[in-house]
Amino acid sequence: MKTILQPLAIGLIALAGASSGALAQIGNAPAHTIVSSQEIKWSPGPASLPPGAEMAVLHGDPAKEGLFVMRLKFPKGYRIGPHTHPTMEAVTVISGAFRLGMGETADLGKAQALPAGSFFAMPTGMAHYASVDEDAVMQISTNGPWGITYVDPKDDPRQKARVQ
Repeated sequence: MKTILQPLAIGLIALAGASSGALAQIGNAPAHTIVSSQEIKWSPGPASLPPGAEMAVLHGDPAKEGLFVMRLKFPKGYRIGPHTHPTMEAVTVISGAFRLGMGETADLGKAQALPAGSFFAMPTGMAHYASVDEDAVMQISTNGPWGITYVDPKDDPRQKARVQ
């Protein structure tokens, strides 16, 4: 009996290891991602954000379904009007000072100051707005496709680009 159970256990362990490796490769996603701070490549922010933002995608693709992680860099004085997202967001303040307010009307006096190291998560569709007191970097972890819908279409930089 012992001689039968040992090969069976070894076979199950090997099968479990092989299947977990296969799961990591689903959708051609890499088994792991490592990005040192020196390797981060910044580019202009998405057209859905006011000019001046920069972005760096660290993992995944914000335009596609699935997990992605990106960083957004904002200059001092930057503001984002009230908006929502189609998926939940988990955000970490990497550096600088960030102000987050909740609701469909921006009232910067009611926005909460979040220094470097702070974290917040918001459910799908929760209206919020933001401003930056000093240069800041945020890290967003969520599932794509990522999007932003402004409460007031006049706040949407994509609308302004169409008018010009």
